[in-house]
Amino acid sequence: MSRILIFTASLCSVLTWLPGHAREPSRTSAVAMTFEDPALVWGPCPEFLPQGCVIAVLQGDPGKPNADVFFKVPGGATIARHWHTSPERMVLVSGELHVTYDGQDMARLLPGTYAYGPARLPHEAKCVSQEPCVLAIAFEAPVDAVAGDYVEE
Repeated sequence: MSRILIFTASLCSVLTWLPGHAREPSRTSAVAMTFEDPALVWGPCPEFLPQGCVIAVLQGDPGKPNADVFFKVPGGATIARHWHTSPERMVLVSGELHVTYDGQDMARLLPGTYAYGPARLPHEAKCVSQEPCVLAIAFEAPVDAVAGDYVEE
């Protein structure tokens, strides 16, 4: 059985796993940054993801549509099978990540590689590099992650 670890706006507008000060960055103009920017506020990932996993909001409110985040896992970490309510548009910015979506061949992501993840399609991944894997991810719907297989309601 799947377990929702991040509440979507339809369930709750509060993301319990992300510190309040990290939910909505205070930005009044366009900004460019790297994952090493000291101004980023990193918060913990859902419990089912690997130890050392962190996430930082780049723009928007993750409890509302159209938020962008950096997602970082340690080198060698395995990202457990999960799915998202939203499609996800990703670019790997650091490390080497192998990701497998149900019904698709494993995709090898290197820095600069774009990947698209359809909504509700279970997937798993492995950061095969020694350095951390960092993904820039854009979500269309509120940010969520559900452990395990997708089960139709």
